[in-house]
Amino acid sequence: MFINSKPILFSAVQPSGELTIGNYIGTMRHWSNMQNTYECLYCIADLHALTAINKKKKIKNVILDTLALYLACGVDPNKSTIFVQSHVCQHSQLNWILSCCSRFGELSRMTQFKLKKVQNCIENSNIGLFNYPVLMASDILLYQTNFVPVGKDQKQHLELTCKIANRFNFLHGNVFTIPKPIISENGSKIMSLLDPTKKMSKSDVNQNNVIFLLENISSVVFKIKNCITDSEHPPKIYHNTNKKLGISNLLEILSAITNKEINFLEQELHGILYSEFKSIVAEALSKFLLKLQKSYIHYRNNEFFLQEIIEIGAVRARLKSQETLNKVFSAIGMV
Repeated sequence: MFINSKPILFSAVQPSGELTIGNYIGTMRHWSNMQNTYECLYCIADLHALTAINKKKKIKNVILDTLALYLACGVDPNKSTIFVQSHVCQHSQLNWILSCCSRFGELSRMTQFKLKKVQNCIENSNIGLFNYPVLMASDILLYQTNFVPVGKDQKQHLELTCKIANRFNFLHGNVFTIPKPIISENGSKIMSLLDPTKKMSKSDVNQNNVIFLLENISSVVFKIKNCITDSEHPPKIYHNTNKKLGISNLLEILSAITNKEINFLEQELHGILYSEFKSIVAEALSKFLLKLQKSYIHYRNNEFFLQEIIEIGAVRARLKSQETLNKVFSAIGMV
């Protein structure tokens, strides 16, 4: 049972394919410890994944893959609520109501929408992609969330969530809790391996830019040893996201998977060659991923256990979300 005095934390990941080391470092590595401080709700956001309509892989299988990764990352279903977004219809119900409190202009200015619109061409962009931030706001506000762990690139979405919540509260009374972001000082935005000016993305055309959590270890080693560093001579290993993007990115990855502070790593790695540094990162990352993958396989092979988790999680999430939805219906005068 949850302790009611704990602040509520909500986080979600799309089951739209394999997750990356960026997903893990930016968000998922913190989930295990957060369970001890917060009442945690961890959502598998399958409705959000539908915006990528060209995906052919069966979404049921991908949902179970994602759940197994949640467990491998230390999420405990006895401490946290783990559920599938589409199993809780209240998300879609609140989404429509909040859409009526959102502005076309503010949605069209969302950075990620503008980026995807350019990538996909406006004629191929679906309405779900445009409305994505409102559904995200519904996900968060539905549970009276106090805190949301986000990467720096997602901060704009949470700011919009707060704006929508404040607008609704102003019009209809104090219904929604205004959530606050939790942003990690380091690792909140892991960058591409060959172009460290852009974020690592699983949809990158060049897959050598990306490390996947379930990737073959020999492939991981190859990618790390061939990633971009810099041409400074003599080579120096220190964290500076203005001057040394590639080195800083590798330091953030190494820090996250070894639980060593970056300033400690800078001292430990002082004077070594870039090739040696890459080998150290590759070895540490390989060791980490092998352990994670072993745990993932253990959970993924027990589908009955996985189904039981999401069924129990759906019941918990429905009960909690309906409390908020009842407040919303009452506030706007619906029977």
